[in-house]
Amino acid sequence: MEPEDVVRNAKRHKLDIISITDHDTIRGYQRAREKARELGIELIPGVEITSDFNGRECHLLAYCFDPDHAAIKKLVARHYHSRLERGKWIINELSKEGILIDINEVKAEANGGNIGRPHIAAVLIDKGYVASFKEAFIRYLSDESLGTIKNDYYTHHEVIDTVKEAGGAVIVAHPGNLYNKDDLTELVEAGVDGIEFIHPSHNYKTQKWVEAFANEHKLLKTGGSDFHGGDKEYQKFFGVVTINAKYVHRLQRMTKQRKKISV
Repeated sequence: MEPEDVVRNAKRHKLDIISITDHDTIRGYQRAREKARELGIELIPGVEITSDFNGRECHLLAYCFDPDHAAIKKLVARHYHSRLERGKWIINELSKEGILIDINEVKAEANGGNIGRPHIAAVLIDKGYVASFKEAFIRYLSDESLGTIKNDYYTHHEVIDTVKEAGGAVIVAHPGNLYNKDDLTELVEAGVDGIEFIHPSHNYKTQKWVEAFANEHKLLKTGGSDFHGGDKEYQKFFGVVTINAKYVHRLQRMTKQRKKISV
């Protein structure tokens, strides 16, 4: 879905404040700003950053940073290149199994955006190697299928430092099914500011333990629909899986103070 259409959708659902947190890019935020102002939607700068956490991928949400800060621009440029190189590596691994696709086909599927495994999956479907995204990931694109995926992302420490330098807040994304309490404690000790406790993948029990962990460590709490586009699977969460504005205001107050200190 185009960023401007995301904002229109937010207006239809009567949302007051949103953030577009695309993976490793702020282009969606930049494109949606004007439409958000026009429709009276408060659009918070956001991005979901892929980091290297002790050799595994860790997604860290960044909010309320200065989108024009040099450190943020450097990070997203580096990660664009990292995603491109990772895509080439995955394509090479697939070629060993007789699957022939080209990086330019994947770039076309990404339509100028950052390359991800879903774009490779789409090409696999188009070329008849698989019948669905689910089959593409199960047979070829899961972590289990690919093994250790080559990447050149910032470490979680580097991401945290970069976002804070730009006056933003760092939040652990959708932690419920990915990390245990020891992992989360390590991320807290590394300097994250908060944790996403409301998420479509979190059932009531998961939500409560994540919220309790956040309270214990005095962390900011965020949430969202993890909306990925027009697919029906994601549509049902848009405007439904939300948080109260009080959580957003706490985040904004903290980052406003951070920017004052860093000046």
